[in-house]
Amino acid sequence: MKKFFIILIIITQISFFQVINAENNLPCAKSSIVMDVNTGRILYSSNSALKLPMASTTKIMTVLLAIENCDLNDIVTVSRNASIQEGSSVYLREGERMRLSDLLYCVMLRSGNDAAVAVAEHISGSVEDFAELMNNRAKTLGAKNTNFMNPHGLPNDNHYTTSYDLALITREALKNKIFADIVKTKKHTVSELINEKKYLENKNKMLWQYPGGDGVKTGYTGKAGQCLVSSATKDSWQILSVVLNCSDIWKGSTELLNYGFSNYDNIKVVDKSKIKINVNVLKGKEKAIQVIPKDDLYAPIKKIDNDYEKLDHVENLPKDAKAPVKKNSKAGTLEIYADNFLLGHVDLIYNKDVESSDIFYHLKNIVNTFLL
Repeated sequence: MKKFFIILIIITQISFFQVINAENNLPCAKSSIVMDVNTGRILYSSNSALKLPMASTTKIMTVLLAIENCDLNDIVTVSRNASIQEGSSVYLREGERMRLSDLLYCVMLRSGNDAAVAVAEHISGSVEDFAELMNNRAKTLGAKNTNFMNPHGLPNDNHYTTSYDLALITREALKNKIFADIVKTKKHTVSELINEKKYLENKNKMLWQYPGGDGVKTGYTGKAGQCLVSSATKDSWQILSVVLNCSDIWKGSTELLNYGFSNYDNIKVVDKSKIKINVNVLKGKEKAIQVIPKDDLYAPIKKIDNDYEKLDHVENLPKDAKAPVKKNSKAGTLEIYADNFLLGHVDLIYNKDVESSDIFYHLKNIVNTFLL
């Protein structure tokens, strides 16, 4: 009887966690995150600070650095070291020459480890020096729990990241149009400078399976497990997801992206046509002037029942404006916060000119004009 109750308790617990998992659409991953590409706001996370190997999702940084540091028309000569890399390959041969732009498609669409090393050596001369470049760039992005040892992601105990850091890196990469165009490409053919054409088809099934899917990179090693960074755009709103060591990367990533799009709306949180702030003018021919936002601002806002979460607006403006004031000159900034997270800011500008009423100001201008 005692054994029966123990088994019953175990079954109940398993069923409970399955219900929780189903209700919250949580993927079976050791670490995961959903992030808004525009603002960097985290829409969902689970163990996002856990350091884990990331396999070939490493190549997101490799390609970003190539775009930032090289001319894509550069001709790259494949070294012996690049040609003998193990694992995923596009079968580059020692001495083979390829345009850098085509090499980047080999890295991202077919996950060529040989292509990744060829890129690294072209940029830095060696894998070791390129890893240093990768780590320096990661630090500038705030990826503090990441360490790169190579450009491809093959196992190394000191090669790791977190889903949060990888999201930061991917967000930066997706802002680059060249990168964004590469990772959403389903098929690419390399024909120039090589003896035999290479037909590349993207390994990322999300480009076909998920509506609006437009990136980013798959990854797998025995140590890292299945990894996937995905992105999708709906109504001009792009979000990304990361799963590290996931039992089903396609299902898990789909659930994460669905969660982001279902639980948040991308809303105009600053409407430049509706916000007008009055500011006093010192020594002006007019006593007050209006300050308006220079641009609109969109951000993901969480749905709560039939309403949205509360936003905080912080105006950074001087107490008074001193004449003369020029139309469209910057007056300050307007910051928008949600749950203490800075969604973004826009410049506040003056909506018209206001001349000075100070006679000494005008006399000074007359003297300056005369001296010129």
